[in-house]
Amino acid sequence: MITDCFGSLSTSKRQHSPARKQLCFCVLLLAMVISTGAQKVRLVPVAEGWSANTVNVTVFRKNALASYKDTQYIAFYNPDSYVVVGKRRIGGQQWQVVQTPFKGNTRDAHNIISIMTDGAGYLHMAWDHHNNPLHYTRSIAPGALQFEQPQPMTGTSEAKVSYPEFYRLPQGDLLFLYRDGGSGNGNLVMNRYDLQTGRWQQVQHNLISGEGKRNPYWQACVDSRGTIHLSWVWRESPDVASNHDLCYARSTDGGISWERSDGQAYRLPITAASAEYAWRIPQQSELINQTSMFADEKGQPYIATYWRDSTSSVPQYRMVFSREGVWQMQNLGFRALPFSLSGAGSKAIPIARPQIIAWRRGSKWAAGLVFRDAERGSRISIAVNKNLRQKKWKIRDLATDAVGNWEPSYDTELWKEKRLLHLFMQPAIQVDGEGVGTMKPQMVQVLEYRVRK
Repeated sequence: MITDCFGSLSTSKRQHSPARKQLCFCVLLLAMVISTGAQKVRLVPVAEGWSANTVNVTVFRKNALASYKDTQYIAFYNPDSYVVVGKRRIGGQQWQVVQTPFKGNTRDAHNIISIMTDGAGYLHMAWDHHNNPLHYTRSIAPGALQFEQPQPMTGTSEAKVSYPEFYRLPQGDLLFLYRDGGSGNGNLVMNRYDLQTGRWQQVQHNLISGEGKRNPYWQACVDSRGTIHLSWVWRESPDVASNHDLCYARSTDGGISWERSDGQAYRLPITAASAEYAWRIPQQSELINQTSMFADEKGQPYIATYWRDSTSSVPQYRMVFSREGVWQMQNLGFRALPFSLSGAGSKAIPIARPQIIAWRRGSKWAAGLVFRDAERGSRISIAVNKNLRQKKWKIRDLATDAVGNWEPSYDTELWKEKRLLHLFMQPAIQVDGEGVGTMKPQMVQVLEYRVRK
């Protein structure tokens, strides 16, 4: 089949004059230039998934997509609440998808699936957690989509697990972070997987303590040097409106010891009194919890979030970042729609919690903030600042269709290694207070975007 430049899709043997053929070729060439120059986005479909809430598309899936060498893996709940895993060659369009025997309570949007590959190519997975016993497994072999029977990691502090997150260290070991306990009285636990022994050990059982008065909601990342960066907000009660302040810590020895951004050592556990405050934000500021952070090749941290100023009713996206030991903040400031976060449980919010990436552009540093906003038709968008010495952000939509209450998650390892941004994409709906909507199953896709250097 060929495309007729002057009509629709055609299989005819109609003859064209040389001039007509030359014009046809020029039109096609122009279309290709426009397409590759202005649009660097590709959508690759995978399979249909559960969409009646946001359990497949929350920002704290670490990760929904994970790469090892030339293979990319994906995981999500299908319409029957089974865990589905898939793989493809990076850049390919054909996915091999397998339904596992594992199910999750998809009616609770907290019960996400997280995956990561270790340095030997095994795929590790945790799923179905919101104050539940640990559900963890790994593939039976490198590259396999079949899994071992679920098993404990260390057998300690694994009865009330929430927010499981995997991170890969440069030498191939893994970190596993999760909350042990409920909102308001939970501890941050950190385990480490030894690639050589194939075993997990607990590194921290109470890294950040709310002292029975408050709870930390964190986000983390591992930079190319292996430094672990951690930031968090404090929450004083189950009400999201009690979120306040933005704190920071880092570890250069795999999570054993921790320090502030100036190198001053923490005495563990970190408390509200001892924490380094990257930015002070009062309660009732519509400050969101569990967003994202990133660290560039120099180890400089970036934290993406949103809150509103006391003089405004409109929450704005912000980037808090460190330069030469000084914390700075940029307010993207483009929003006009007010909203409130008050209340407990998963919320139906007009904007997504953002993801943040950063990269070097010659002697300058650039950053990109990925988000979704009802003001922009609930599409997937990215705001880019090409020179962080200035406060100029340019926004573009990466897709034309609305994605409901989707939040961004991306293949962190692929970005680190190849500077390719691959986003997990699926329309989904969220009803306040762990409600379940009526949206039918929607297609899971991977949105591929090549960020201009």
